[in-house]
Amino acid sequence: MPTPSPTTDGGPPWRSALVRDSWGVGIATGVYGVSFGAISVAAGLSVLQTCALSLVMFTGASQFAFVGVVAAGASPWSAALTATLLGTRNTLYGLKLAPTLGLKGQRRWLAAHLVIDESTAMAVTRDTPEQARVGFWHTGGSIFLLWNLATLVGAVAGDHIGDPRVYGLDAAVGAAFLALLWPRLASRSNQAIGLLAAVVALGLAPFTGAGVPVLAAGGVALLAGLLRPAAPDGPGAVR
Repeated sequence: MPTPSPTTDGGPPWRSALVRDSWGVGIATGVYGVSFGAISVAAGLSVLQTCALSLVMFTGASQFAFVGVVAAGASPWSAALTATLLGTRNTLYGLKLAPTLGLKGQRRWLAAHLVIDESTAMAVTRDTPEQARVGFWHTGGSIFLLWNLATLVGAVAGDHIGDPRVYGLDAAVGAAFLALLWPRLASRSNQAIGLLAAVVALGLAPFTGAGVPVLAAGGVALLAGLLRPAAPDGPGAVR
């Protein structure tokens, strides 16, 4: 008779730790929605328009790019094009996640809406597809919930809360993403790819529009990853 794996009332032993970590990322990222709400209203969008952006677009970088372009006096079409350009990286994330999550029907559509940097990072760094699915749903779901609530708070509070960057909320998102990325930098090849992508992004930032440096860095990292010799399967390498 096979020996059952150790479980608790809450499921496998890894589940509670993974759920806790996923919600930790969700809180750190979601609370920054206050900043988006306040900045969006200051740029001239209404509370309803601001909340609709978070609900429908739901990708922070594209949302900030959209209101930034609008605030600069450009047309909404230019803002939408910039936001779309910046959000194209989520398409690449989806191609990576689809075979791992293995979803069909309505759940596949719902998951597509939650494909963002953080949910992807929490999925692709897991050891098994089951862990990847838990990390993805809890991270994406918690960020979606908290990001939209925080957007509403920021939009309603508006000028009363001042610039959220004063409270250090802008650093929280970067810190959370760096924590997700850190385990993937264990090998020298990944370190080299990350460094190359950072150099490309920093080099283009003074000369290009919002979103272009991120896309270029992502393209460089993707190309380097494709050209790199395949590594043997191991922990943190969900296929």
